[in-house]
Amino acid sequence: MEFHLITLFPEMFDSPFASGIMARAVRGGLVKIQTHNLREYGLGRYRQVDDEPYGGGSGMVMRPEPIAAAIDARMADRPGLWRVLLTPQGEPFNQSVAAGLARREPGLLLVAGRYEGVDERVRDLVDQEVSIGDYVLSGGELPAMVVIEAVTRLLPGVLGNSASLDEESFGSGMLEYPQYTRPEVFRASAVPPVLLSGDHEKIRRWRREQALERTRKRRPDLLGGTTRG
Repeated sequence: MEFHLITLFPEMFDSPFASGIMARAVRGGLVKIQTHNLREYGLGRYRQVDDEPYGGGSGMVMRPEPIAAAIDARMADRPGLWRVLLTPQGEPFNQSVAAGLARREPGLLLVAGRYEGVDERVRDLVDQEVSIGDYVLSGGELPAMVVIEAVTRLLPGVLGNSASLDEESFGSGMLEYPQYTRPEVFRASAVPPVLLSGDHEKIRRWRREQALERTRKRRPDLLGGTTRG
């Protein structure tokens, strides 16, 4: 799968994908990550990409022309890319959305805004708007990184054990069950006996019960509730 990023700060993407699962996915040819500097499509001598908002207000707004030109160039080179705008006003990003994006071949074109946001007309140029949470960041670069890693983990061949996807938090619609490893006793806290029993069916049931209880306490919204307890 290909990830193309339109950004004013392409250098931000050099380090996050240089190690771990992402680095292995890139080296193995499972994903391709390419940045495109929006400044190259800026207007005039100074490559302007932003301007004052009509109607007044603080800050600057990203102009539509450079973004449109960057999107058009990418789509001409790689037709079929699914265009995603990272914005606090987008649909909440979750495991289900990540799974949907993972099916978008040949890949994603991610647009990272900056300043006070993008001109409203930019929304007509994308296929989907995504938000990683109800808070404001300085730009869409960090959200784009989150989307890339979450989607990459779902691609065939990326994880050594694909079954772990179902066991992770949100993979089954619940939070993950508690995990333990050596030592058997740590600061007077012992591993639950059921995990030492060797009875796989009992372990499976215990893990499901624990996942359900943890989800009920911490994220009841995942079970149809509305508040966290």
